[in-house]
Amino acid sequence: MSFVNPDDDTLRGLLDGVRTIAVVGLSPQPARPSFRVAQAMQGYGFRIVPVRPAVEQVLGEKAYARLADIPFQVDLVDVFRAAEHVPAIVEQCLALNFPAIWIQEGIVHAEAAERGRAAGMTVVMDRCLLKEYIRLKTA
Repeated sequence: MSFVNPDDDTLRGLLDGVRTIAVVGLSPQPARPSFRVAQAMQGYGFRIVPVRPAVEQVLGEKAYARLADIPFQVDLVDVFRAAEHVPAIVEQCLALNFPAIWIQEGIVHAEAAERGRAAGMTVVMDRCLLKEYIRLKTA
């Protein structure tokens, strides 16, 4: 059976409860999709937490090398890393009891997504957080 994303009502509920988004792989380069998506979500009022080693800050927010380094509550982990990194990121999210992970458009790892869902996380995969936010919350 292939992975199926949550329905629109579930996604709306998820977005309604999110205030803080940790963005794994957030680039400091304005031309990169991760930067543009995070900047737009920041503009919609979300707190963006960059997760990227060797970077001090992105979008005016302190960057952390690892998810485990973030010293406060995270509501959603948004992933901008290649598919081969997704299983380790899912395992980190589970170890840290994060409630939800959003694996960006074009990134697919069905086994890791199913692992997260089976462990109780809300998992969205191969969809753009910004596009879905606009579609579900601003239209």
